[in-house]
Amino acid sequence: MMPWYHSWRAAIRIARRDAWRSKGRSFLVLAMIALPILGVSAADLTLRSAELSTEQSLARSLGAADARLADPGYGTLPIMQTPDANSSTPVGDFENKSWPEGRTDINKALPAGAKSLTDSMGSGKLRTTHGLLNTEIRELKSSDPIAKGIMAVDHGRLPRTADEVAATTHFLESSGLKVGSTLTARGLDREYKIVGAYELPDALKTDQVNALPGALLAPLDKALEKSGLPGTETTTTQLVSLSGGFTWNMVKQANAKGVKVNSRAVALDPPAKSEIPIYQQEGWGDYEESTAAKAAALAAVGTVVGLAMLEICLLAGPAFAVGARRSRRQLGLVGANGGDRRHIRAIVLAGGLVIGFAAAVVGTILGLLLTFVLQPLLEDYMGKRFGSFDVRPLELLGIGLLAVFTGLMAAIVPAITSSRQSVLASLTGRRGVRKSSRVLPVIGLIAVGLGAVIALYGSTMTDQSAVVAGGSAIAELGVVALTPALVGLFGRTGRILPLSPRLALRDAVRNRGRTAPAVAAVLAAVAGTVAVATYAASNDAQGRAQYEARLPHGAVSVMLDEAGGRDMPAVRATVQKLLPIDVRADVDRISVGKSNCSMYGSEEGCGRYEVVVPRANQCPLWMTDPAKPDEEPASKFSKAERRKLSDDWRCKERSGAGSIYADSGVLVGDAKLLKVLGIEDAAAEKALAAGQIVSFDKRNLDTKGKISIRLVTDTKKADEAASKGKETPGEIKTFSTHQVTGEPNSYGISMVVPAVAAKAAGVTTVPLGAYYSTDRMPSSEQRQRLDGELEKTGSNIELHIEEGYTSENSIILLALTVFAGLITIGAAGIATGLAQADAEADLKTLAAVGAPPRVRRTLSGFQCGVVATMGVVLGSAAGVLPAVGLLLAEKRQQLKFYQEALDQGFGSVHSAPYVPIIVPWGTLAALLIAVPMGAALLAAVVTRSRGALSRREAT
Repeated sequence: MMPWYHSWRAAIRIARRDAWRSKGRSFLVLAMIALPILGVSAADLTLRSAELSTEQSLARSLGAADARLADPGYGTLPIMQTPDANSSTPVGDFENKSWPEGRTDINKALPAGAKSLTDSMGSGKLRTTHGLLNTEIRELKSSDPIAKGIMAVDHGRLPRTADEVAATTHFLESSGLKVGSTLTARGLDREYKIVGAYELPDALKTDQVNALPGALLAPLDKALEKSGLPGTETTTTQLVSLSGGFTWNMVKQANAKGVKVNSRAVALDPPAKSEIPIYQQEGWGDYEESTAAKAAALAAVGTVVGLAMLEICLLAGPAFAVGARRSRRQLGLVGANGGDRRHIRAIVLAGGLVIGFAAAVVGTILGLLLTFVLQPLLEDYMGKRFGSFDVRPLELLGIGLLAVFTGLMAAIVPAITSSRQSVLASLTGRRGVRKSSRVLPVIGLIAVGLGAVIALYGSTMTDQSAVVAGGSAIAELGVVALTPALVGLFGRTGRILPLSPRLALRDAVRNRGRTAPAVAAVLAAVAGTVAVATYAASNDAQGRAQYEARLPHGAVSVMLDEAGGRDMPAVRATVQKLLPIDVRADVDRISVGKSNCSMYGSEEGCGRYEVVVPRANQCPLWMTDPAKPDEEPASKFSKAERRKLSDDWRCKERSGAGSIYADSGVLVGDAKLLKVLGIEDAAAEKALAAGQIVSFDKRNLDTKGKISIRLVTDTKKADEAASKGKETPGEIKTFSTHQVTGEPNSYGISMVVPAVAAKAAGVTTVPLGAYYSTDRMPSSEQRQRLDGELEKTGSNIELHIEEGYTSENSIILLALTVFAGLITIGAAGIATGLAQADAEADLKTLAAVGAPPRVRRTLSGFQCGVVATMGVVLGSAAGVLPAVGLLLAEKRQQLKFYQEALDQGFGSVHSAPYVPIIVPWGTLAALLIAVPMGAALLAAVVTRSRGALSRREAT
């Protein structure tokens, strides 16, 4: 048999014995390698188990049916669709026409001899133990064999009669109801008994109830219509089962009748792209991720994995060095008995192999067990059930091999170092003197320079953050390579230090083989922390500068655009009752059409209003030429003219225009609203009392100083006219107006219309909401109580309390600081352990000549503190480069976008980019001061004052 086999077999046996003898050190290294393996293997198993096959996905959406027929909403026009039915478009050119809308009869597309099952879906407010809950209402005879697989019964049974319903488990948890409870809907005087609980395997967090067809949706719609409330907005599909399946040709025949089809046969065996009409149209295609994008994603993943492995190797390497140092006599005996350097290296490398293999096995097994135990929690978090517990051995084997490779890489430097020691030095315990490598610092210096140049180029000459990230990574690796030389430079500061820290620093510098990896590990962790912290702090400063308040500080707004404001009075009173309100200003909105229409509703009988802006006041960049309706308005101007027009008062975007929940910023209110907004204008208050509109946007005023509002009842004709640049048809109401002087912050409100003026003009208004000023900022408890009360209404209420800019990065900065601190303490602790192993003879000598016991603790603490300080200082300096580079690249990218917006005529919408560079001094202070001190104190506390007695070694 080959000699290498016997030598490696012996090396592995020795390594296994040493690992078992040094259980603490072995467990530490095993945990460092196994934890990432546990996480990656658990993530792989979770993702693969949650990844559904085509058959599993179809079973959840179609049940046992062969197809689902649906109305795409294009009327009776023929359509084209993708094979998966996720996208569709009507046949024809609608560039200069209004987009088709309407319903079609899906039953006309049913093939002869097919069995069908109706599946209707709507929504309504159901009464719960807490109030009202907006819930999906489904009518499907779920006990039919065609629907098998769509719903999974948890307990109880599915409904059999018209007065029975089943509910999802999530609805029962949210509502406080249970199987056997009575269920009612708002507006309907009928009761239903909950006879079962089920879940939707693909949507576990859905609130849904299921009834038999015709049992709930139709009666509820009639009752809601009678009460003047919005209906359930029911949509109906057909589940179809037929012999031979629903082929692609049959799908195209259904498309010709305006019906969309999700077919099982087509999903399992998709047609060629040439047979799919929609893919032959311009702008459509079966889009896939490009090769470049895939390569970039793989490069990013590879970089992250590589840096993680480097960090583990830097942390675990000194631990292997500790083992090799403590086994130097054993290694010397191997050499004395005929072993050469290859055998010494094999023994130390075998230690990495043994622990890497153990970490792979332990991490993989724990990952499997953890995923299996936490499967219900993982499914609940993702909101869907696993398709199966999908274990892929080859992927887990690859993850395990990564652990073995990491163990070998961590042991390679200690193996080389141990093999270079002479037999005599190993047997006598002498360390000898070995010069540092001169090649490594040169390579590190070159890498730092090259990385800095690449990062500088990426931040100043391009807007590609990937270039900056790549250059920063190269520079950081260069700093890691420079670490031994930098540790030597730190040694020059020892002359100014007291005795104990000077001894600790001298020991660290003289033994760079064990100090440098620990310092490099701290450096890498701290550099990443500082980079992310600097980027996050800068983003915070940018967000704070760009933040636009929706209301004065401490003010409150509540809006409800539902059912014509029917529930608004109760909502207003609830807010006033539960918050410390000073002034309350009720606001309404203009309503066109039926009173229960929403603000932007497009249902039949619903209209809208428009503020008529005089043509002379319209921005030329946005004004369509009726003679050339297809021409882009800004295209007739040069770039210089567009930039100039961006500063024109007619083209300026109003402050806060997008933050108000009101069409065109028009609210119906009184002088109390001005008081809440902090606008002190006696003339405006007087104008409102006199029945005049108060305007904050002078573009809306005509030459007579009045404002006109157009009431549009036929929205379809209005859209057609607007697309051609013509005047929108509708009745125009003109109001006497007071224009506010100056530019007070109206928080997006363009005008306030007095209720008496609207009534006099014959304009209908409905309640919309209220604005409040407060005596003090509402507390968290008050906010929670209010949220709970508003949730009982079951309405989609928009509540806003102006608290100013709130940073979301504080917890991130804290987590990063804790992470870097743990890495620092761990690496410094490992280095300290190695230092104690090396300095045991010196410590015994100190004790023998009368040094007090605390010297051992003090020296240990300073040794740990020295390593932590060097790593933190170098890491803080190295971490600033990538953050600054990324911020500069981001600034160039935003500036480029802003210049393009100016050239295209959109400069008035965007503000000049502001990308500050902020150093997180709080995080740096914690890293530079608190972490090294904590590491030193912890090392001093856990170190024994007296060493263990030992016998004299033979020489």
